[in-house]
Amino acid sequence: VPLAFTLKASASAPASHQRLSLGAAFREALAVPSFRLLALGFFACGFHITFLQTHLPAIVARAGLAPGVGATALAIVGAFNILGSSLAGRLADVFPKRYVLSGIYALRALAIVVFLAVPITAVSVIAFSGAMGMLWLSTVAPTSGIIAQKFGLQWVGSLFGVAFFSHQVGGFLGAWLGGVVLERTGSYDLMWGLSIAIALIAALVNLPIDERPLARITTTPA
Repeated sequence: VPLAFTLKASASAPASHQRLSLGAAFREALAVPSFRLLALGFFACGFHITFLQTHLPAIVARAGLAPGVGATALAIVGAFNILGSSLAGRLADVFPKRYVLSGIYALRALAIVVFLAVPITAVSVIAFSGAMGMLWLSTVAPTSGIIAQKFGLQWVGSLFGVAFFSHQVGGFLGAWLGGVVLERTGSYDLMWGLSIAIALIAALVNLPIDERPLARITTTPA
């Protein structure tokens, strides 16, 4: 925090961006359908991440595997997350970011389907953890990139925070519903089904996002 006071604001931002207040930036973004779709898709990211990081050890234990397998799985998720996030950032520089996001969510659905289709063993858990690790926070770079590209850099952090709120709501529901479903049904089957459905919905809602910079009407003094 003390180092932040040494930073100086850039004067290179367009004048139209500089004149935009924080409140106006929020109203502008929330009025844009593409921003709402982006935030809705980010909900899925939080749902998957928190469900797995909270309940994966229990899933492993219920399969009769050693507790160390669950711990190793979470460690592998973290390691592969580094690779996946870096790769997603590079792909977002080459391909439309909405397609990168849609592909990430679709691959999450596929990874879950494959994991459920095979017997749960130490090998399948490790493979699934590696796959989900690659797709873990790989959504962050394309999501923040779309916000910066469409709305400019002045309030990119604040607007990303709005989208991230949707991510956190999804995270809460992923952790909480996992426990509720297990207590009431005795299995995680419903949560797996929800995870697949939410991933597919997120893959679809990202496709129509318009990444083009938002046109703003500016007035220049005579």
